[in-house]
Amino acid sequence: MVLVSIVFFVLLLLNMPLAFTIGISSILFFVGNPDLPLTIPVTNMVASTQSFPLLAVPFFVMAGNLMNVCGITERLMQYASVLSGHMKGGLAHVSIVLSTLMGGISGSAASDAAMESRILGPTMIKKNYSKGYTAAVIGLSSLIVATIPPGIGLILFGYVGEVSIGKLFVAGIIPGLLMAVFMMIVASIIAYRRDYQPEREKRATVKEILQSTKDNIYALIFPVILIVGIRFGVFTPSEAGAFAVVYAFVIGKFVYRELTWEKFFEALYQTAIDNGIIMLIIICSSIFGYVIIVNRAPQAIALFLAKITTNPTLLLLIILGFLFIAGMFMEPTVNTLLLTPIFLPIAKAAGVDPVHFGILMMTMITMGSMTPPVGVVLYTVCSLLECPTDEYIKESIPFVLSVIFLLILLTFVPQLVLFLPNLVFGT
Repeated sequence: MVLVSIVFFVLLLLNMPLAFTIGISSILFFVGNPDLPLTIPVTNMVASTQSFPLLAVPFFVMAGNLMNVCGITERLMQYASVLSGHMKGGLAHVSIVLSTLMGGISGSAASDAAMESRILGPTMIKKNYSKGYTAAVIGLSSLIVATIPPGIGLILFGYVGEVSIGKLFVAGIIPGLLMAVFMMIVASIIAYRRDYQPEREKRATVKEILQSTKDNIYALIFPVILIVGIRFGVFTPSEAGAFAVVYAFVIGKFVYRELTWEKFFEALYQTAIDNGIIMLIIICSSIFGYVIIVNRAPQAIALFLAKITTNPTLLLLIILGFLFIAGMFMEPTVNTLLLTPIFLPIAKAAGVDPVHFGILMMTMITMGSMTPPVGVVLYTVCSLLECPTDEYIKESIPFVLSVIFLLILLTFVPQLVLFLPNLVFGT
């Protein structure tokens, strides 16, 4: 196991793609243990793809890409402007509200950050928002996308941890909305200090809001349809993904009439790339998961943590601290697949609800992609906006602190996470 860990970190420092880093280091464990046949990693890799719940991932990725090319994103940005453009620092609020709305569409923080950097970023800079602040608002607000259903990370956590994906979807709603509120408070404070101007001269009238809501109704009701459909057994989470693809195609092609065949094939191409990356990481992580189980890593870590504390709340805070550090060095998908089998059993043994733990874990490790040194979202927004990373880091600190404060609140008040899923699905 020591050799596996050394090789893993060496390959990570050499910037080898994470899937190969995980796969190669894990295979070495079997090479160094002749009692374990090399057929085990092969069968584990194949078996990891033979999962019905896992079908939800490629379907939701496809649905998100379709919605991004069929005009829904632009409409939601206009809707966000109607709702929050009158506030001081209006474009920053538009970015946060747009991420909240996009949570029910894309399910991917990186996709949302890239989209907003291209569409909203240049406008913010042109209106005298600093590059660092623009990048920080867009980057950190994309964290909301990972919490509001249907987040891809929540699907992966549910798949690996055998936790109800429907409950995870519903559980993410209140934390996602609270995160938007906390970030808007931070954005307002900064806007008043720097005199960032509103996007609109005056608050939208009730008539304007109702008209904009009507124009965006197909996008707004999408997550509601998913949750209601899963709750009442109309479809499973995997079938919900297939429904999402059909829904996006019909709305883009026949309602908004903006989905051309060229855009459709563009979405297919991007989906193939996204799913190829995700599936390669999944099959390589399955070998690593076997190595973890054989070496009894969860039990060893559980014993270590038990020596520190048996208090569930303090245990959660310690785990979240570890996840924050892990998130800084590996992308969320990898952390979900590698760390869920380790920490979920520990949390459950301490009496922590797995749905509660899932929301906390996915929020924390996704935030890691927005922090140095290996933040995918960080480098995406800084690259697209030509923003120095040190400016981004400095401007992102208030938003990171607001998220950490929210996670502490959710840790001490678990009913903020569990109220809705218990109401919808029962305790």
